[in-house]
This record gives sequence, structure tokens and C-alpha cells, in this order.
Amino acid sequence: MQITGSAISLNVQDVSASAEFVKQHFGFREEMSADGFVSLARDGVGFNLVFLRTGLASLQPPILKEQQAQGVLVAFVVDDIDAEYAQFQAAGVPITTPIQTEPWGERFFQVTDPNGVILQLVQWMHSPEQAG
Repeated sequence: MQITGSAISLNVQDVSASAEFVKQHFGFREEMSADGFVSLARDGVGFNLVFLRTGLASLQPPILKEQQAQGVLVAFVVDDIDAEYAQFQAAGVPITTPIQTEPWGERFFQVTDPNGVILQLVQWMHSPEQAG
């Protein structure tokens, strides 16, 4: 098998609201869009972030038409978590989970887009093997 690309597709009520949030605060750009669909990309991320409108007739299998992205966490690793946290605060983005460091070395914070999708920024302060 040769995989040539990857994407995370999330069903949301308001595609434009999620897309604008990710473009404004995470630096993604629109690569493709149509009614009820937008595909966003960012250099170096390794996947496209796709938002699909809940109820879209083309969603397969049909059960997806009724489902919405819930219990999903989209995480991005960054080089300077404290600088990113300060930037999100300065931009007035509501912080869902304030910055914290786990015993295994993961320093992170979370924000939530207008459709309830949780986005996490994380920096590894040390490898999990170095913990405790």
C-alpha cells in the first residue's frame, strides 16, 4: 500500500465557522470547498482538516449524515507552547483547558471551535521515558 495523503474529516453544523476559526487561529488555508464542504491545509502538518456539514446528502455511510464530531481531540505539536498560549490569550480566544504540564512531559492547552471541536496545542517538555 502506498498512502499519498491523509485527512481528518469532521461533521459539523456550521462548516464556515469551524473553517474560519482554524484559518484565523491555526494558520490553515482553504485548499478546496463546495456547498457543505471545506478542505484546509497547512504546510508541515501532514494532513488536511476537512469540515463536512452534518446532513450532507453525499455522506457515506448514511449513518454519518446524522452524526456530529463529538469526543474528538485534534492535537498539534508546537515548539513554544507558552508563546502560543500568550498569543491565543492576546487574541481573545476562550481557553477551554488552561495550560498545564502532565507528569509524562506533555505541556498543553485546549481551545474549542464554534462547533464544539476541541483543538489542542502541545509541546513535549521531555520524553515520556524521562518522567518520574
